[in-house]
Amino acid sequence: MTNRILWVLMALVAIVGGVFALANPFAASIAATVIAAWMFIIMGAIQVFAGFRAQGTGAKIWSILLGLLSVVLGIMILGKPLQGMVALTTVVAAMFLAGGVFKAILSFSLADKRFFWMVLLSGIASIVLGVMIFANFPLSAATSLGILLGVELLFDGVSALALAFSSDGEEA
Repeated sequence: MTNRILWVLMALVAIVGGVFALANPFAASIAATVIAAWMFIIMGAIQVFAGFRAQGTGAKIWSILLGLLSVVLGIMILGKPLQGMVALTTVVAAMFLAGGVFKAILSFSLADKRFFWMVLLSGIASIVLGVMIFANFPLSAATSLGILLGVELLFDGVSALALAFSSDGEEA
């Protein structure tokens, strides 16, 4: 099986997953929340393990405490996924707002550069997304994560498909 075929298969899986996520954004939001919870648990467990191997008492204590906090957070989200979904949506909306403000500010330092408008528009789009999520909160919590997951999967699929049919697709 060539690399090109693997890229096409990956693209099709991502596109189909994106379509399913957009067709049922609530289920996709729950799935994204559960996946995030498991990532908190796994990363926290690894951090606790790394903490026991860390040099120095302070580093060891902080690493273990932060790892345990991550594990507890993941367990809490798994225990109450709807509340976890609301919390994650709040964090995502806040990240959109903060990232948008910083990108907009950064764009003005690039005023004499070629990409000024792209950075500014990206910042404005992030701000608008954050405001849209907060403006329709808590209803937006039920679908926002699923829609974002669906869009991400569609874009990943399209880019993988483009790579598969590019001249670099065989080497990639």
